[in-house]
Amino acid sequence: MNNVIPLFKVHMPESVKEPLLEVLFSGFIGQGPVVDRFETQLDKFFEFKNSLTVNSGTSALHLALRLANVKHGDEVICTPMTCTASNMPVLAMGATIRWADIDPVTGLIDINSIESNITEKTKAIIMVHFGGIPCQIEEINKLAASRGIKTIEDGAHAFGTNYKDRKIGSLSDFTMFSLQAIKHITTIDGGILICKSDEDFKRGKLLRWYGIDRESPRKDFRCEENISEYGYKFHMNDVSAIIGIEQLKYIDSIISKHRFNALKYRNQLSNLEKVKLIPIPRDVDPSYWLFTIHVTDRDKFMEYMLENGVSCSKVHERNDIHDAFNESACYLPGVDKFCKTQVSIPVGWWLSEGDTDKIVSLIKKF
Repeated sequence: MNNVIPLFKVHMPESVKEPLLEVLFSGFIGQGPVVDRFETQLDKFFEFKNSLTVNSGTSALHLALRLANVKHGDEVICTPMTCTASNMPVLAMGATIRWADIDPVTGLIDINSIESNITEKTKAIIMVHFGGIPCQIEEINKLAASRGIKTIEDGAHAFGTNYKDRKIGSLSDFTMFSLQAIKHITTIDGGILICKSDEDFKRGKLLRWYGIDRESPRKDFRCEENISEYGYKFHMNDVSAIIGIEQLKYIDSIISKHRFNALKYRNQLSNLEKVKLIPIPRDVDPSYWLFTIHVTDRDKFMEYMLENGVSCSKVHERNDIHDAFNESACYLPGVDKFCKTQVSIPVGWWLSEGDTDKIVSLIKKF
């Protein structure tokens, strides 16, 4: 269908061309000084140190689980209301998933369900900031610390989200961000892992490249380097990093536009009979990668919006319906309720005033 207002759009500024070509023909396109520059700029953006860039958000989660010392037979508490990329790394570690239920309105992991799922085998808790709205980070971290459990934030939707006057990224043991194609900013594909402790950061830097210390004095391409523990091929390269450096120049305006559009929806779509908005706590400021609403007759609503030139989607299907996760199946009433009515409408930087006016008008008519 032509001229459909898209739910997602790749942000790729024209200004990336010159620096990208410079790196492409520099003779060095692997992980090098440009990755270092990108990580330094990320530290500045997040107002915290210890940013590790990797080749995907999924790799960042995998690395976080490894740094949390999750092993075969351990348990990790997760939410099924997310992309499968959030939970596949748990299976890759040989661990067992214990599903925590979610709030049926926000879609965020429920702290009471987390607590009821903790066992002596629990090694980590993964909380997903669905749509860019943060979970109860402080409360979950307090619970986890009292039980000696590591916490991992999946911030794939939440680049630039503020939580109690701090940017997400420095609050939990580990925080992941995605730089995949349609996120707030992209490096084509890529991810970020922020480690709260210096020890985890140093170990993560080794493990993202086979366990090799790439900062030691160089002799014959480090062929003589002893590797103390196995690692992965998870690192970012200079080509992706230069795109990220250029993208960061636009991130404040991108997030501001997402927030502006979200505020417009909040002001104009409240008090509708068939549409319910997700409440936002006063002490948070989401970056709104998604603007998720609850709609009676959701499937008819999606058809109606597409027929009228607006793309809408559930975006993610609950993970616990997949055969890969059969071992963890359980009753999740909050997930059941959330999945019946949730749908996301376009909210991004690419929307014109006319686009958002059209979306509001269509929803009110529905």
